[in-house]
Amino acid sequence: MDRSQASAQLIVGGRPFIIFGGELGNSAAGTAAQADDILPRVARAHINTVLMPVAWEQIEPVEGKFDFTILDHWIEQARAQHLHLVLLWFGSWKNAFSSYTPDWVKKNPKRFGRAIAPDGQPLEILSTLSKENLDADARAFQALMRHVKEFDMQQQTVLMVQVENEAGILGSGRDHSAEADRLFNAPVPESLMQYLHAHRDWFSPELSRVWNGNGRGWRDVFGESAPEVFMAWNYARYIGQVAEAGKSEYPLPMYVNAQLPSPFERAGEYPSGGPHPYYLEVYRAAAPALDFFSPDIYWPNFEYWVQRYNEHGNAVFVPEARLEAGPFNAFYTYGEARAFGFSPFAVDSISDVETKAEEGKNPLAQSYSVLQQLEDILPQAQRESRTRGLVLHVSSPRATQTVSLGGYLFTATLARSWPARNLLQDDGAMIVVQTGSDEFLIGGAALTITVSKDIDAGDGIAGIASVEEGSRVRGEWETERRLNGDQNNQGRDVSLPAHGFKLLRVRLYTIPKR
Repeated sequence: MDRSQASAQLIVGGRPFIIFGGELGNSAAGTAAQADDILPRVARAHINTVLMPVAWEQIEPVEGKFDFTILDHWIEQARAQHLHLVLLWFGSWKNAFSSYTPDWVKKNPKRFGRAIAPDGQPLEILSTLSKENLDADARAFQALMRHVKEFDMQQQTVLMVQVENEAGILGSGRDHSAEADRLFNAPVPESLMQYLHAHRDWFSPELSRVWNGNGRGWRDVFGESAPEVFMAWNYARYIGQVAEAGKSEYPLPMYVNAQLPSPFERAGEYPSGGPHPYYLEVYRAAAPALDFFSPDIYWPNFEYWVQRYNEHGNAVFVPEARLEAGPFNAFYTYGEARAFGFSPFAVDSISDVETKAEEGKNPLAQSYSVLQQLEDILPQAQRESRTRGLVLHVSSPRATQTVSLGGYLFTATLARSWPARNLLQDDGAMIVVQTGSDEFLIGGAALTITVSKDIDAGDGIAGIASVEEGSRVRGEWETERRLNGDQNNQGRDVSLPAHGFKLLRVRLYTIPKR
């Protein structure tokens, strides 16, 4: 990872790499035959990186005996399709529960301790406080990373690894085992207190609200949020040690993902102790081996959650998002959040008909096709703050949105018919990349964009010099048609098509005010 510039970037083969990703469904990577079926379809959808589960129960069916046969086939098939992979380690936890652990772990709760509910009953969740749990998971993950290094280091098919999946405890908000109770009633560890005192300026509003730096016990220091912060500390310490064990073999970038709360949910209704934006400073303190933290976004307020993770140098990567909204949210993610990657969930569900037919049948393939035309210039443009993006939905409280770039304001509204003014599409999005002093590439769909002079850039009136629809081929612009007259409202606006995604080259000009 490179964090030396305005946007953190993934470096592959010495160069920045943009992930146009897609995550597989949970049960889509369990056999070699599935790779043969899924990966060719995914590759035809303009996806360049597949996020795939690797299950602990599958690679270590017998303790100490590992089988990587299926994973190896997936890697080989990915190479054949010119795809990269991100491995999702379904180890101790997946969506809070421990359903991907091997039978020899599940059947021995005395050795592999469980988290305990308030009524004393064991949960189907491995305890963060069990050394046996941690040691077994870390050994398996270490073996996985050792094998990936031996099998793939030269080709670099595997780019990154997600360590566990949507960790956190469901139910009461914290583990109620005897050991957890003892630690919860003890003072907050001094190492955590020192870190938080030193990083007070990085606190989220939620942490600032409850923080009492003069306290000693968990409730004294963190108030009503003490159970969740306590679990965040323990999950982070555990996951951080698993990541550290894997990196000792092969130090690929490693991250964790979070299941986000829906409105009004409390800790325990969503996985308490996961890497939520509220308490990421606890994760940074406890798990320095993790490179960044990522949100799985299924809620409508997509931009809000991306912004919550786009702070303090955290690399922006969205590993899971709604497939239906993905074609639009991708433009915001790369343009506004300056992310190095985006990945809708369940891309294995894209049908063969959609990928084999002419481009335009599958919205995600269309949007990635447009965005990939920018991949050679996008990393540098992101670093130099020459990109903006937005997404609009019919349900959005704002009918218009405006972004500023290069001395101009770009104001977007959802496309409407003329003269009836009926809405043509429920969603619209764009990315704007500045390529010259008055030249911009605009990609997206279903928006009408007006341009005006940004008053912060000086006086003047902005005008549209030209709009061209086309594509970038081997880094060079090729015009397919010049848009004028009805297609740009007699020079008054820029229109992205109501159905389908396009790339436009727009030249602007400024004249002085009279």
